[in-house]
This record gives sequence, C-alpha cells and structure tokens, in this order.
Amino acid sequence: MEINTSRMPQRALGATGLTVSRIGLGLAALGRPGYINLGHADDLHHDYDFAGMERRAHAVLDAAWAGGVRYFDAARSYGAAERFLASWLASRAVAPEAAVVASKWGYTYTAGWKVEAEKHEVKDHSLPVLRRQSAESRELLGAHLDLYQIHSATLESGVLDDRAVLAELVRMREATGTRIGLSLSGPRQAETLQRAMGVVIDGRRVFDCVQATWNLLAPSAGPALQAAHGAGMGVIVKEALANGRLTARNRDAGFAAKRRLLEEEAARLHATIDALALAAVLAQPWADVVLSGAATAEQLRSNLGAPAVQWDEQAGRRLTGLGEEPREYWGTRGGMAWN
Repeated sequence: MEINTSRMPQRALGATGLTVSRIGLGLAALGRPGYINLGHADDLHHDYDFAGMERRAHAVLDAAWAGGVRYFDAARSYGAAERFLASWLASRAVAPEAAVVASKWGYTYTAGWKVEAEKHEVKDHSLPVLRRQSAESRELLGAHLDLYQIHSATLESGVLDDRAVLAELVRMREATGTRIGLSLSGPRQAETLQRAMGVVIDGRRVFDCVQATWNLLAPSAGPALQAAHGAGMGVIVKEALANGRLTARNRDAGFAAKRRLLEEEAARLHATIDALALAAVLAQPWADVVLSGAATAEQLRSNLGAPAVQWDEQAGRRLTGLGEEPREYWGTRGGMAWN
C-alpha cells in the first residue's frame, strides 16, 4: 500500500521514537456489536453479522488510511477489533514500519457478540491476564504492535503497585521493543497519571505513553497531561467527542444551550461540530494524537476536517465554559446506554 501522508500532519509521539498522525483511529466502536456511543446501533444498521462488521471496519480503516491516518488503537476487550485490524493490515499489505499500532490489556470481552449483556467486559489487571492477553495480541498483530497499554489503569485497581506486572511490562519492552503505556478513565485521571509518572524500574520510567480522556466537556486532566508531555511521555487523547455528546446527533434538551454555542463557533470557523471538538484537542500543545472513534467512513471523513479548522482565541474563550465537573461528566458517561 502506497504511503501518502501529505493530507495529515504528523509529529513525534513523545520521546518514544515513533511518529504518529495527529488524528488516529480507535476501534472501540468498530470491533463489537454494542458500545455506548450515541447512535451506535444506527451506525451499524442493527446488523451484527461478523463478516459484515469486518467489512465495515475495513471500509473505515480504508477511509482513515486515504486521509493520512497512521495511528490505530485497539484493545483485547473491543470484541474482534484486533482481529479486524490484523486482517486489514494483512490484506492491504501495510508494512509494520508504515503505521503505528497500539492495543491494550486488562479487560476481557464477555458480551458474547450481543448488544445487550449482563457484562460487556470484565476488568482484571493481574499478571496471569497480562501474560494471556499479551500473547493473544501478539499472535494477531505480530510485528505491527508498537505500543501496549494497561487498559483504564486506576489507583483503585492497584496495578501501579503490582511489581510483578510492572516487571513483566518492562521485560516485554526489552524483549520486543514494544513501548509501554497506560490508558486512564474516571474523575481521578490526573492523580493516576501523576502516580504513573513516578513508577520507575532500574532507573527508567516504566510508562512511555499515556492515553486519557480530554474534551471540551472534560478538560480537567489537561495540566497533568501537559506535565507528562513535558517529561517525554507520548500523549494520546481518547473520547474527544465525549461518546457522541459533542456531535450533531446530541439532541438532549438539557444540552441545547451548549449545542447552540458549538454550532455558532462551528459555523464561524466553517467546520462541523465534530471537527471543531477534535480541533480543540489538536490546539493543545501537549496532545500528540487525538483518536477518532468513527463507526462509519462518513463520520471518519468528517472528523478528518479537524486539522484544517483555524482554531483561535475566540473559540478557546467561548468554549471553555462547556467544561463540566469531573464527577458530573463521568456520571453522565457511566449512564450512557450500550446500543
């Protein structure tokens, strides 16, 4: 597959030695029938045939590649996301050095390919799970796997104090060259990141990268992410569209005033609401790559308008007021329905 990144800016992923496109593609909504994004069921046309979902994932990956996306992010708990990504990489003959591929361990997918399930995923950050899931990820992604992350590390899980897990992550990095990261979730993202930055083995920080939620509604982790970037960690931003709340499909009456403000700024800057929200992330000097969570090629192409948005002081000033208190934001997210 020919490489053409002229349409998409790139930059270094912290001090990892990897180069990433400013927009990446996360496969959380592409690899399984159910997810919490607004309108996810409609995006999939309520059709959950395995082969059909693989074709849909490939179509979105093709659109991403055509738009210059060279960073792809999956997880063991995203249903068949790793499998779909692996089959796309093989069928399009994408060489390992042509793209940066990341995945995560720590959650096991348990929905059984159903939209409605008692539990969609089960969290376990133990050493046996790390060893099992890292082998599964490596079997599928092979030499393409550049970054392996703890999935939703929290202070409460104790994973940052588990010396056996940390030692195994370091061993993996030394044996394979795969960079090590962690993703964050919940109202205590900043505290967890501060703790992670201090985790050192044999004089070297364990974590090369961090992936965190930051968006116009949830900006609280910004200072911690800036500090991490300043210390040489790569910074990946997820959920920049707040699981669809920062898109045109959010028709919640309680969000109407915020939506009007978004629409006004999007119109002024000749952008879609989703591209504006992604541009807000790209405007942060500490953000290396921001993930699109698109479930359709049309959504992906709209998201790819973000680098062209001329973000300015007025947008920053007016949209700062959209921010919610962390517990309010995460409470709303926790109440979103799987669909």
